[in-house]
Amino acid sequence: MKIDVAASPLLTDLYQLTMLQAYLDNRMEDTAVFEFYVRRLPAQRNFLVAAGLESALEFLSSMKFSREDMEYVASTGRFKKNVLDYLENFRFCGQVHALPEGMVFFPGEPVMRVTAPLPAAQLVESRIINILQLHIMIASKAARCRLAAGEATLLVDFGLRRAHGAEAGMAAARSSYICGFAGSSTVAAEQLYGIPAYGTMAHSFVEAHSGEEDAFMDFARSNPGNVTLLIDTYDSLRGAEKTVRVAEKLAAEGIRVRAVRLDSGDLLELSKCVRQILDNGGFPGIGIFVSGDMDEYSIRDLLSAGAPINGFGVGTKMDTSADAPYLECAYKLMEYAGTPRFKKSKGKATVPGRKQVFRSFEGGLFRGDVIGLEHEELAGERLLKEYMRDGKIIAQPPSLKDIAKRAAEQMRSLPESLKLLEAAAAYPVSLSAALVELQRRAELLLDQKSAR
Repeated sequence: MKIDVAASPLLTDLYQLTMLQAYLDNRMEDTAVFEFYVRRLPAQRNFLVAAGLESALEFLSSMKFSREDMEYVASTGRFKKNVLDYLENFRFCGQVHALPEGMVFFPGEPVMRVTAPLPAAQLVESRIINILQLHIMIASKAARCRLAAGEATLLVDFGLRRAHGAEAGMAAARSSYICGFAGSSTVAAEQLYGIPAYGTMAHSFVEAHSGEEDAFMDFARSNPGNVTLLIDTYDSLRGAEKTVRVAEKLAAEGIRVRAVRLDSGDLLELSKCVRQILDNGGFPGIGIFVSGDMDEYSIRDLLSAGAPINGFGVGTKMDTSADAPYLECAYKLMEYAGTPRFKKSKGKATVPGRKQVFRSFEGGLFRGDVIGLEHEELAGERLLKEYMRDGKIIAQPPSLKDIAKRAAEQMRSLPESLKLLEAAAAYPVSLSAALVELQRRAELLLDQKSAR
């Protein structure tokens, strides 16, 4: 039997179902409020970028247990009829508030708030975390690459083959495009999202020919609108010299060589030498595109050293978020049956209540955020927006181009210290007086109950 695992509601942790059994047995079905947030920034990160909301909303709006799902759950013998009946008829009917995709956020700030009957709000936890963490990690890594490259340098997602599965590869293409990448090598991302597809050739294509010049000519004639030549299969400088000869022949046929690609070696020195060869050969318009273990640090170092590189293919280190492969994130209960709820565990304590984030600006730059209660009227922009009501998506999602514009505006609004690739002083995020008082009263009530 084939299962679309990514769409399956059984892509969850067992304890979501065992808790469901207990909730239903004890008629704990009042309204609950859960919030997804990140506790702490990964090392060297100064901010994170919200992403994955569209995928999360699609999951919630289409969540349904199929006949095969129900047959399996029943076959385990773990659950009573009330759970089987609940799952068979399950449709998510809650409300979702969230940060818009492309929005910068900081630790402790709710990225998504889910309001629904307790069994439903709990049941979706694992997949919500699974979706949001992946997209946020990659978007945040991509944003750092864009900051390192500046606005003019071409960046392309090259990481599908090293991504942790198909869903991760597609998430990388989408999240990196949101954060300023021009496109992706992943063809399915063009088909599904309209993200421009980019591609050159592999070393195997060159090796399969009797000589580099033959490989270059064959490729160019077969792909006249997309001529980027991989020149480092044998000797990069000789490859550049051959590119000049090939470019002259192709020009006579009306075909233009757009760029050469370097994938190995001392990229700083090689790019300078290749640039000189191309310029001296009469082709200053042929760009230099570099790939091979690129990330924000190598991009910054190459460009700051004066490497004449026009674009980068960023792959493994972005698509796996190699230096920060997970987020210390959580989806926690903040209110149940109208009563604030919180966790007091050391290092993992939560702040109760339905929250909103208020952001202030000064001179067009972020000045500070205040986390307050949902109903408060505080100074600053209210960041969380309503996206789902009664289980229905209430607004047409913005285009990826519009999300990318928002992300670019967010990057321009970052204080300069937060644009650094190294850790800077923490951005100011505070709690409102009303939220602090709510927390104090909730803790006092808990202490009183514990003393009985």
